[in-house]
Formats: sequence, C-alpha cells, structure tokens
Amino acid sequence: MSDNMKEKLEQILEEATQKIQESDALERLNDVRVNFLGKKGVLTGVLKSMKDVAKEDRPMVGQMVNETRAKIEAHLEETKARLEAALREARMAEEEIDVTLPARRREIGHRHPNTIALEEVERIFVGMGYEVVEGPEIEYDEYNFEKLNIPANHPAKDEQDTFYINKEIVLRTQTSPVQARVMEQGKMPIRMIAPGRVFRSDEVDATHSPSFHQIEGLVVDKNITFADLKGTLEEFARELFGENTRTKFRPHHFPFTEPSAEMDVSCFKCGGRGCRFCKGEGWIEILGCGMVHPHVFEMCGIDPEQYTGFAFGVGLERIALLKYEIDDMRLLYENDYRFLKQF
Repeated sequence: MSDNMKEKLEQILEEATQKIQESDALERLNDVRVNFLGKKGVLTGVLKSMKDVAKEDRPMVGQMVNETRAKIEAHLEETKARLEAALREARMAEEEIDVTLPARRREIGHRHPNTIALEEVERIFVGMGYEVVEGPEIEYDEYNFEKLNIPANHPAKDEQDTFYINKEIVLRTQTSPVQARVMEQGKMPIRMIAPGRVFRSDEVDATHSPSFHQIEGLVVDKNITFADLKGTLEEFARELFGENTRTKFRPHHFPFTEPSAEMDVSCFKCGGRGCRFCKGEGWIEILGCGMVHPHVFEMCGIDPEQYTGFAFGVGLERIALLKYEIDDMRLLYENDYRFLKQF
C-alpha cells in the first residue's frame, strides 16, 4: 500500500510541478495552489483516504504527504516571487518618470480687476489722509434721496430707475447715503471715501449693469473751497493715470452739490491729441463732483455758515475699463478664465 501511495504522491508532485511551470500569471498560479492544496484539492483528498491505510503505515504515509506538500509549496513560492519580480519590472518600465520634464505649475488665484482698481484708488486717498467707510446696500429712501436734496418728484426716484422694496426702503442707487450717515454723527473734520455696490434698473450692455460699484468721497471742514476740490482730484488723476495727466472741469448739475462739475482727464493713450480710445476728443470723462449743497448740511445737522465741503463720485468699473483698456463692462462679470488670467 505504501508503495502505491508513494507512486501516487510522486505523480501528484510531478503534475503540480508541471502546472506551476506553465503558470505565466499570479492568477493561474493561485488556481494551481487551490487545485492541489485547497480544501477540495488533490492532496487533501489523499489525506481523507488515510482511513483506508493500515494503522502501522499511516505515520509513513502522512510523512510522505507532508513532504509532497512542502515541495509543492516551495515551487509555488519560488514561482510567485519570480512572477512578482517580472510584474514589478514591467510596471516600472511602463511608469517610468522622466525627471528632466518641467514640474507641473500650480495655478494660483489672484485679484479681480475690479479689486485691483479699488485697492489702487483706496491707496491714493488713504495716502492723502482719507478714511474708507462702508454702509448698507439696502437703504432708507430718506438717506438715499431726501437727505441728499433729491425731492419726491425727482426723476431718479422713478421706479423705472430704482429698485424699491417698499415706499421707504430701496436698493441704494449710490454710496452717497454713507456720506449722509457720517455727517449726521457730527464728528469734524470729515475726510472719507465710500466704496461699495449700488443698484439701478438698467439694461445690461457694454457700459451698463443693474448692479455695479461706486466710490464716493467727501471732505467737510472749515474754509474748504473749490480750489481744494480741484487740487485733490488733479492729484488723484495723476496718481491713477500718470504724472502727465491733465484735468478739465465742466459745469454740471447734481442735486446735492452746488456748484457742480464733471471732470475729464486727458487721454492717456494719445496724450490729448485724439485717438480711437478717446473718440478723437483728447479727453475722457471720469467723474462728477461739486461743493456740498448747504441744504444737505442743514438736513444732516451741520451749520453751513461754519463748515463747507466737497464731494465726488466715480464708477469703479469705469476706472477698471479705462485703466486696463477693456471695451465691454460685461467681461468683468462673466468669470471667463481666459479674460481674468490676464490680470
């Protein structure tokens, strides 16, 4: 019986060795392990037939089975190591890294052109001693219109031009209400700019939007004159557009200032000679300004006999469009990466 068992085990070992040598993948090698050493494998079947072996032969037969198992396991481990090494070499060859290639650049965000322009304007006025003040975007009609000398029948209060929430509350059409709120506090002197978002019922086109940004300024002190206004805004224009920038003031009308003016700057593209950018005029309109109306002072509790002041307002988008030579305001809001990455 032991001779037959020895012959059978040798045959099993030879067959297993051949199957292992023919295995060219780890999956096939695992199939061989299961077929010969698994719970339902060939060697396990031999062990189950031990009950038919004579008692005196069982130790010897058991030893032969164990020796056969050990040899098969040794062949399996050796082949597994060889296949894993070959697979690792193939993967390394496939995933080879060229260390001479340039590294991937990390895309880092940056400021929006509106933000760049605003910070530039703030830098200029803070350098002249001004304070940056913010106020609510949802404002009372009283502050947005009445305290700025804009009466009930004024065209600006038409619902076609202004977003009304109710009769008393509007989305502010300018940042001038912030000036009225500061003047009410009565802390003199006042030197401030009020940047922020404003709202008007405009159709969207290349130069208009229902939501945009303004920067308004206010100075209140004793003996402030129009000469102070002109000198301040001339310095602002030179700082923003260049030292050779010239300014021109044209008479205008604003309800909250008297006298009022609009300020033009010489075209920084052609130096005032006339070009496509300034439409051949040599000048570009930049902002509105004027001396604070005495009635505005009275409504805010300031004595117009003691104090005078000036105010001005400029559109932030207009500054950005001019400074960066952008021809369509909508580009600032479309979040087109190709456009924004230029700044």
